[in-house]
Amino acid sequence: MGRAEERRARQGGARRGKKQKVKKKGIRRFFTWKKMLGTFFGLCLLAMGAFYVIYLMVPIPSGNADAQLESNVYKLPNGQILARSGKVNREAVKLEQVPVPIQHSFVALENKTFYEDKGVDFKGTSRGILKTLMGKGAQGGSTITQQYVKNNYLTQEQTVTRKLKEIVISLKVDQRYSKEEILVGYMNTSFYGRNAYGIQAAAQAYYGKDVNKLTLSEGTYLAALLQAPSQYDWQTASDNGKRLVQGRWNKALDNMVEKKWLTPEERKATKFEPPMKPKVAPGMEGQTGYLIDAANDELSANGVSDALRARGGWTITLNIDPAKQKLLESAVKEKLTGKLDPNKRKVDADLQAGAASVDPKTGAVVALYGGQDYVKHQISNATNETYQPASTFKPVILAAALNEGAETQDGKPIKANTVYDGDNRRPVKGSKIAFAPPNEDEASYGPVSVQVAMNKSINSVFAQMGVDADLSKVRDIGVSMGMQSIEGKAPVPSMTLGSLGASPLQMAAVYATLDNHGKKVTPSIVKSAVHKDHKYNKPDPIGSQVISRDAADAVTSVLTGVVDDGTAQKSVAEADGRDGRQVAGKTGTSDDNKSAWFTGYTPELVTSVGMWGEAADPRVVKVDGKDVHIPTGGQVTMVNGAGEPGRVNGGSIPARIWAAYTFGAVKDGANKFDLETDQGAAVEPAYTPSKSPSATVSKSPSATTSKSPSMTPSKSPSGTPSKSPSMTPSGTASHRPPKSPPATPTNSGGPSLPGDPFDPSG
Repeated sequence: MGRAEERRARQGGARRGKKQKVKKKGIRRFFTWKKMLGTFFGLCLLAMGAFYVIYLMVPIPSGNADAQLESNVYKLPNGQILARSGKVNREAVKLEQVPVPIQHSFVALENKTFYEDKGVDFKGTSRGILKTLMGKGAQGGSTITQQYVKNNYLTQEQTVTRKLKEIVISLKVDQRYSKEEILVGYMNTSFYGRNAYGIQAAAQAYYGKDVNKLTLSEGTYLAALLQAPSQYDWQTASDNGKRLVQGRWNKALDNMVEKKWLTPEERKATKFEPPMKPKVAPGMEGQTGYLIDAANDELSANGVSDALRARGGWTITLNIDPAKQKLLESAVKEKLTGKLDPNKRKVDADLQAGAASVDPKTGAVVALYGGQDYVKHQISNATNETYQPASTFKPVILAAALNEGAETQDGKPIKANTVYDGDNRRPVKGSKIAFAPPNEDEASYGPVSVQVAMNKSINSVFAQMGVDADLSKVRDIGVSMGMQSIEGKAPVPSMTLGSLGASPLQMAAVYATLDNHGKKVTPSIVKSAVHKDHKYNKPDPIGSQVISRDAADAVTSVLTGVVDDGTAQKSVAEADGRDGRQVAGKTGTSDDNKSAWFTGYTPELVTSVGMWGEAADPRVVKVDGKDVHIPTGGQVTMVNGAGEPGRVNGGSIPARIWAAYTFGAVKDGANKFDLETDQGAAVEPAYTPSKSPSATVSKSPSATTSKSPSMTPSKSPSGTPSKSPSMTPSGTASHRPPKSPPATPTNSGGPSLPGDPFDPSG
């Protein structure tokens, strides 16, 4: 055997000696990387084939005809037609009528690659389809071409099928039409709010001029508006809405600089130009416009977009009770607007009132007052979140303290009979920010129970209680109970005085949650919304338990004391028509008397009445010796308004409006709260209102499940002596002012710290 043959023999032997490959068994043989990769490519080819078939089968449809647009009908529960809306307001223009810089602003904001793309943003569209499949709401990532296709050829529904059609039609439209034709089609078919379809109608609705007369600033605002017309309408938008639309306005101009459609110098010289006030549509006079706006806001918040609603065909039934609505309007006229005389008192021209009334068992908004006339004042006072609710916020602090099992600074549990130091400007202990709030009229009360502090609305007590309960938790409890306006706001000590803005509708939600034993109530003005092609999924206004029943019922019990023996006694407890009915509520008067409130409830009806000073014209006022310019609509004082001598308190006009309305609206309702608590004023013998300043005590016990009606201060968890001059032996509030110097405060003291940015006194 030669060497070559010998070498081959050795190699052959080595190969025969190799370990044989083990053959995979079971399910493992199906999951090799080669098979998985092949399956993936196979699916991709299948999807591409399916898409190609869809592409061939789906033609460009005829455009949506204006004749298909219908009116929306707004009805009351009794079938009465309240209003009709939805008349088409559109005037198509040619692209050359739109100034080129404004064309560029639309493209820069909505679709920077519009002039280069093929009509579809596949990455954004895929993300939108995935969100739809996962049930996460609105689809995004649409190009201008896709939005034009959706507006002109398809519907606003959010389904995968509609999105696939949108992609196919957009690709074909991009091939058939020029970019200029697509852009002007998009501008002409988009909905801009104020019942305006198309950029020409929008130019007239927002700036009172034709589109070819718009400045770059004005046209860019219309481009920024398109994302959410009702939220971004400058004249009715919230502070957050204004911030968002101005942010989009800035983004459009910055993108124009990036695309070299605008020089940095031109960008710097462009200033934001707010639109004019909207012209009111006929039939929206009085309260009607406020009711329609509230219904539309609720629909928009729950999936029925402005554009979808503007196409018409909806029958919207409101929860408004015609009898209660009439009563509320009459009460405001009788107690306020009928007494206003701007010629005699200039301040009367500044006075505004808003109210919302809610059924706590169903969440239905049964009556709403937005202002004297929608034609003259489009911003609804019922939903205006600008003004401070003042001391009507105090029940939120107590609710948080009770719900969280909070303790005083010396480790005593907070309850209705816990004693605090009620001295004026007493420094709050335990706060990182120094705070020593004034009481109303700079009054000092010495040691007082929480019940008495609520009755007399003692700021120093609730400032300390807010810190004891943790200001962050107080804020979060407020949000969970319905005060969305304070969500995310800094938890500073001054918030305990109600310095963060809220609307009457929000305060009605908070107190309805208390009335509903701690289950969240989200006020709803829309009873139903029906459309032949769309479904409205109305959320349940009654939510989960956000605070315990014990905490909610205890706060209700305490608030009965405010009515029977506190700041609302004269206007509510002694009002005609009460007929021995239990009432819980709280007054509020803000810093400089810019707002005054009464929010109260019976077992079956919750109503919040707010009143504030809103400048009827611009003016200059002195603040700390300096001239301060107040624009039209700015906050001003109400002192001496409506013939009220001096300050307008929550216990005066707002409480009178509340009583005149409520006691007429609940004549056949329940007289007593169904409470599960052993603390608060409601566990004492029920009061029988009299016409004398001091309420007498009835011999009939209240209908509660109380096991311990006595609140003896000597057993106070905070350990304050029982000889408090502000307490009677039974723990009920005394009408007598303190006669001796206050004892050493249980919760006083604290280091010197930076001052709080707010320090209201009401």
